[in-house]
Amino acid sequence: MKVETAPRRRRLEPDARRGQILTCAVRLFGRRPYPDVSTTDIAREAGVARGLVNHYFGTKKELYLEVVRVMVTIPEVAVERLPKGDVRTRVDASVSWFLDVVSRHGTSWLAAVTARGMGGDADVERVLAEAEEVAADRMLVAVGLAGEAQHREELRGMVRAYGGLATSTAREWLQRGALTRAQVHLLLTTTLLTIVEQVIPEVIAPGGQNRRTDPAAREAP
Repeated sequence: MKVETAPRRRRLEPDARRGQILTCAVRLFGRRPYPDVSTTDIAREAGVARGLVNHYFGTKKELYLEVVRVMVTIPEVAVERLPKGDVRTRVDASVSWFLDVVSRHGTSWLAAVTARGMGGDADVERVLAEAEEVAADRMLVAVGLAGEAQHREELRGMVRAYGGLATSTAREWLQRGALTRAQVHLLLTTTLLTIVEQVIPEVIAPGGQNRRTDPAAREAP
């Protein structure tokens, strides 16, 4: 999720130049709604010709979608770098990583998750939905449940629901100031541990709460 900023007007390799433009776009779309940012603004901020913005990203909307994707998608490396300890250690580290990221990129992250100026756009909704699916898979890896195949969809559903809580709680901290970081960390770690240690065992146990595909069981008193 982190994109490094390179000094302006240096001769850079294509990947570095692309990263520089993306970093500047993240910053500008974080400051202002989508309609108020132009590719000229982004090029000026990055110290490049406007044609380079189009060369690397296509249209302004395509660049914006990449900004949203970068801001809301959990990178694979974040899971790979988690400590090798028990599930409580990994949950604590996962929540800390998330709060570090949203704190570091506060305005840009908030703009991405709320799609400021682009609410209801089908392409933005698709990017956000894809990020949810990636997050579900990577969180299951983080808590050691990636190999649970029989109840995978239920588990992914629970993790997606938890992701919604994480986003809403972070907004309470960053946007409304209703919670402190410590309170958010406590809420998110406690909730995720409860899901992993109490709810999921009930779901995956033989004869457990696996009622998703059994209409008769859902209607039973």
